[in-house]
Amino acid sequence: MPLPTAHPVPPIVYPESLPVSARRAEIAQAIREHPVVIVCGETGSGKTTQLPKIALELGRGWGAGGRGLIGHTQPRRIAASSVAKRIAEELNSPLGEVVGYKVRFQDRLQRGASVKLMTDGILLAETQTDPLLKAYDTIIVDEAHERSLNIDFLLGHLKQILQGPKPKRPDLKVIVTSATIDADRFAKHFEGKLGPAPVIQVSGRLFPVEQRWRPFEESREHDLNDAIADAVDELWREGSGDILVFLPGEREIREAADHLRKHLLQQHRGGPQPDILPLFARLSQEEQDRVFQAGNGRRIVLATNVAETSLTVPGIRYVVDAGTARVKRYSYRNKVEQLQVEPISQAAANQRAGRCGRVADGICIRLYDEKDYAGRARFTDPEILRSSLAGVILRMKALGLGTVEQFPFLEPPPNKAIADGYALLNELGATDDDNELTPIGHELAKLPLDPRVGRMILAARDRQALAEVLVIASALSVQDVRDRPLEAQQAADAKHKLFDDEKSEFMGYLKLWKWLEEGRGHANPVRPELVEGPAQNRERASTSSARAGPGATTPTHKLSNRQQEQRLREHFVSPRRVREWRDIHSQLHTVVAEHGWRLNGSPATYEQIHLAMLAGLLGNVGCKSDDEDWYLGARGIKFWRHPGAHLSKKPGRWLIAAELVETTRLFGRSLAAIEPQWIPGVAGHLLKKQLLEPHWEKKAAEVVALERATLYGIVVYNNKRVNFGNVDPVAAREIFIREALVNGEWDTKLPFVSHNAKLIAQVEELEHKSRRQDVLVDDELIFAFYDQQLPKDVHSGASLERWYRDELKRQPKLLMLSKDELMRHEAAGITTAAFPKTIRLGGIGCSVSYLHEPGDAKDGLTVTVPIYALNQVNEERCEWLVPGLLKDKVLALVKSLHQRPRSRLVPLPDYAAEFCELTPFAQGALIDTLLKAVRERTQLAVQRGDFKLETLQPHLFMNFRVVGDDGRQLGMGRHLPTLKAELGAQARSAFQALAALKLGKVEEPSPQPSPASGRGGRPVPLPLPLAGEGRGEGGGVASAKYTAWTFGELPELMEIRRGAQSLVGFPALIDKGVHVEIEVFDEPTVAASRHHAGLRRLVALQLKEPLKYLEKNIPDLTRMAVAYMALGGTTEELRQQIIDVAVDRAFLAEPLPTDAPAFTKRVDEGRARLNLIAQDVARQAGVVLAEQAVAVRKLKDARPAKEVADDVAAQLARLVPKRFLIDTPWPALQHLPRYLKAVTLRLDKWRADPARDAARLAELRPLEQRFLRRLADLKGAGDARLDEFRWLLEELRVSLFAQELRTPQPVSVKRLQKAWEQIER
Repeated sequence: MPLPTAHPVPPIVYPESLPVSARRAEIAQAIREHPVVIVCGETGSGKTTQLPKIALELGRGWGAGGRGLIGHTQPRRIAASSVAKRIAEELNSPLGEVVGYKVRFQDRLQRGASVKLMTDGILLAETQTDPLLKAYDTIIVDEAHERSLNIDFLLGHLKQILQGPKPKRPDLKVIVTSATIDADRFAKHFEGKLGPAPVIQVSGRLFPVEQRWRPFEESREHDLNDAIADAVDELWREGSGDILVFLPGEREIREAADHLRKHLLQQHRGGPQPDILPLFARLSQEEQDRVFQAGNGRRIVLATNVAETSLTVPGIRYVVDAGTARVKRYSYRNKVEQLQVEPISQAAANQRAGRCGRVADGICIRLYDEKDYAGRARFTDPEILRSSLAGVILRMKALGLGTVEQFPFLEPPPNKAIADGYALLNELGATDDDNELTPIGHELAKLPLDPRVGRMILAARDRQALAEVLVIASALSVQDVRDRPLEAQQAADAKHKLFDDEKSEFMGYLKLWKWLEEGRGHANPVRPELVEGPAQNRERASTSSARAGPGATTPTHKLSNRQQEQRLREHFVSPRRVREWRDIHSQLHTVVAEHGWRLNGSPATYEQIHLAMLAGLLGNVGCKSDDEDWYLGARGIKFWRHPGAHLSKKPGRWLIAAELVETTRLFGRSLAAIEPQWIPGVAGHLLKKQLLEPHWEKKAAEVVALERATLYGIVVYNNKRVNFGNVDPVAAREIFIREALVNGEWDTKLPFVSHNAKLIAQVEELEHKSRRQDVLVDDELIFAFYDQQLPKDVHSGASLERWYRDELKRQPKLLMLSKDELMRHEAAGITTAAFPKTIRLGGIGCSVSYLHEPGDAKDGLTVTVPIYALNQVNEERCEWLVPGLLKDKVLALVKSLHQRPRSRLVPLPDYAAEFCELTPFAQGALIDTLLKAVRERTQLAVQRGDFKLETLQPHLFMNFRVVGDDGRQLGMGRHLPTLKAELGAQARSAFQALAALKLGKVEEPSPQPSPASGRGGRPVPLPLPLAGEGRGEGGGVASAKYTAWTFGELPELMEIRRGAQSLVGFPALIDKGVHVEIEVFDEPTVAASRHHAGLRRLVALQLKEPLKYLEKNIPDLTRMAVAYMALGGTTEELRQQIIDVAVDRAFLAEPLPTDAPAFTKRVDEGRARLNLIAQDVARQAGVVLAEQAVAVRKLKDARPAKEVADDVAAQLARLVPKRFLIDTPWPALQHLPRYLKAVTLRLDKWRADPARDAARLAELRPLEQRFLRRLADLKGAGDARLDEFRWLLEELRVSLFAQELRTPQPVSVKRLQKAWEQIER
């Protein structure tokens, strides 16, 4: 490359007033003799502008005869440009000819120039293409005390090329300078053969600065703003001059500005108000220009630490230092950059003091004390100790500079920071597990960008979203172009809403870019509305004009520069930062072009764009809390949506943030909603996957595990089904064998599965019958059988079927178990006779199942009973169970006896076996049969109640499963009466429907008469009518109606067949009012009850005239009817009850007639006594009604306690209901007057001794409550024992409350308790 034609260097003149000018000879000598020189001097000593001239005078730089440029670095762009202008002015040379500058996207340096001002980042970037910096013969690193990453990296790189056994650039001169610098550290860093680098201290300045300490104590009445106001008042009493106030951040600047305006308004009433100007990095260009214009000595500039170095605000005479600053510090715990307010170092405090005293004697007021100052760190922590090192590591690896651990940093970074840097690169896919660069890492290193942004661009290239992501990436690389002036915040927010998006601030950048490009007249800008869904396009098209507002009219042609700037200002958009944005975008386009990447031709979708952004922001993913507004981020951190987020709606549950910054709390900036299903495709190398609950799935026929994936602790998905066989074939094979083959959880047609299942079921049935669990071998042996024969690669249904089809050709009995292999021993005694498969109940064979599962509802013996046969099931037969279980039940029963009889039966198992062997099975009631046998053996008066049935296990009682015609279960339980009470009516209907299906084919009646009935059992001479015909259930055949006994002999029962099953029905006469009909019932008790009423009607039809006479001549009917009305009845109802009872007593005594002759005889015999019996019934009814009226009046007059009144009222309702004559048996009806008198006497005695009554009632109540509960359980079904117990309770009431009335038999609470125990059993 030919050398440039150098511009000659003008005559060099040094301002003698500057302290550095007096030391220039010493500095020049040190530069000649040493490769590195450290120059320390106070702010304002002139070193920044004079050192380049000293180097020129030494023949350095092209124009002075040197072999390269004099590179002069500054930490900020504005400083580089302003210093270049000042040096050019002092040399009387046009800017760029001899002295020029190059900053980000601005180059004011001509070819042949000698001095190049630039930012340290520019010089660092040049090391990629010029590692030895051969373009320079001198490098001046100014403001080195800032110790940014770029400066530390430059100093380390310079040390590498200057030192060592063979220096790579022995001709290169390096000058390191700053006002506040740790000189010894820098000198030792560049120590060479001649020892440490020389340090030249340049002392003195134009004007002295006085330090004043004004500490204040923060309180509610006096805060930082008050202290600043006091300092301003104090300074301006010293004389006029602008004041520079250092504050930590923008919020503090706004608060201080408001306070000062109010304070100065009171101090300067009537006069011009001083200017109060903010100065911070995000300030608009217009506001910055106001700061750098010369003041009138009455300005107050409120600045952040941006004004500490490089920037020289004109006219500053005084400084007020709050002593704090916002410092960006990397959190090793949260993995985020934090902006915390921290006390500044001594060096930073000195830099702030050096900002004054440049126009006159200066004063610096420090709002802290001298002791606090002395206790602070001497220097600010270098950025490398408080930053992420990912970019540095990436660049070093790309340049081949070795590992970051071995790089000669001025201060080596901590190992934790290095580890975090590698972690970020690994997150971006830039390094592998060995921390070596991946292909993505090599590509990232070529991009002069933050690694995160570079990763986004690479992903965008692959996802056809490069055009959009270049816009977003360039936007993230500069300050937000949207201004928000303090005095017009609401107006700015309103204008900025035009660019807000519902879900993504990244899309907002695209909208803003589109708006900017339309102003330039570009026909095809990036169109953000096309990267949303079609529905959103239509919505935005319909609302765009309404949302844009009057100032958002889209230009149809290119605007002039002046019009464009005016348009930007109207929308509070910074023209300067827009230019920077465009410059960066242009540079990124250049990078893309250099790599030969093509921009996408069609607009990218929302998903494409955000997948690309996600690739660089995986560490900034957040998932919203269910209950609060914070988001859970990586490694357990919590962050909040930044309050200034440019979103028209709240973001969704999942989002990414371009930046996480901690101020008052951790905020996410530049937010965008994402879908969680996008994460695995982008972050697959980072996901921590955990397989939970591997299990066999019958439908899929494979072992499935539930996968849980987390990204830095955030659960991305849960319970994702994965084939466990692909992950762990060995464990999947074991689960497959145990669940699918051993437990039979697999639906397949392979013959060995059904064969083995059938054998296992047979052996299990033997276990259930014998109630032993040691017949079938355990699952481990069956597992071992399959484990031995199956190949190692079989772990699913599909893999087994493939192997089985091939292997079956060689082994026809493949995988088939034998019964011997499944049984531990022979199950002796388990025969069909002992454990039948069916039991005959209710005349039909009912299927039986056996289960040995204590605690299960079906444990023991379960009989399936069809609903139509339920009412005919004999409870006595069910007590015997089956022969195989009888011995266990007998043994349990005799064990429940008292010790004395039990001792005479030992050994009890032998006695139980003997009883089962000698006693005919199922003959009579088991308890009665056993009771008789025990009495004979023991010669003791053992009672039925001595057998404690409640101690028996549930499996020793038969379990009934009642099913309908369709096989559906209707009920199940071990208490047959309860089942009959619940389902009896339904069973009766089913039986009668079955009988109706016979269609007139009536079977011959059973030849055996019933011992419980007086009706004969001879064959019927004429066919019976169909059961149910009288209710319209006869299948269309009309039911016969009878008014006399003209239907021949009425059988006791009839046989009904259903397939091979045979049922017995019970015919009965049914009362139809004016005639009777014949129906068939399934229960003899119900048939007898209906037959009794029907027979009564048939008798009444033969006695029409006598009954008419009787109806008119019932004695005292009118008087009784008055009392009966209190029961809610009428005279006719009372008359009918009296006649019905009289007819029953006169004609229907047992045995009932079964044919016409017997019926005629019975009618003839009863005619003569009908009237006498009717008078007797009427007289008894009158007595009962009279006593009931007396008891009711007594209850009303006595006004007993509520408990007593409720008990008496309930008793009266039970004794004398509306149908008391019909419902009360005649023997009990004789005692009703006594029971009612007992009620009256009880009420009389209660007045004298309520406590005694309460005590007696407490004794009675438990027995009565048990009775009422059992009565409710029966649901209307009859129970003779309960009926007997009911009248015993009434006798007990007489004994307790009216003993003088006496009882026909001894009664007591104990006697009734024993009677109840008998009923319970």
